[in-house]
Amino acid sequence: MSTHTSHPDIIKRLKRADGHLKSIISMIEEERDCLQIAQQLQAVERAIGNAKKTLVRDHIDHCLEHAVRSGAKDAETIREFKEITKYL
Repeated sequence: MSTHTSHPDIIKRLKRADGHLKSIISMIEEERDCLQIAQQLQAVERAIGNAKKTLVRDHIDHCLEHAVRSGAKDAETIREFKEITKYL
């Protein structure tokens, strides 16, 4: 499967979240205020959730739409659609 146009943006978001998560670990090690840590964790969680939604929607828009257009009406295509939608 080829890379989708959304993948570079998803990678950028996840790398940003990774760096942010590392700074949160430092905050915990430095015994910073729990409210600040919780706020930062919420921001990382939201960023990862948005990356996941983008990936799933991209898959539905491109991969499954392509399968339907090409006439694939097999059980595997339907199973995959059902499986990936649970992550929305």
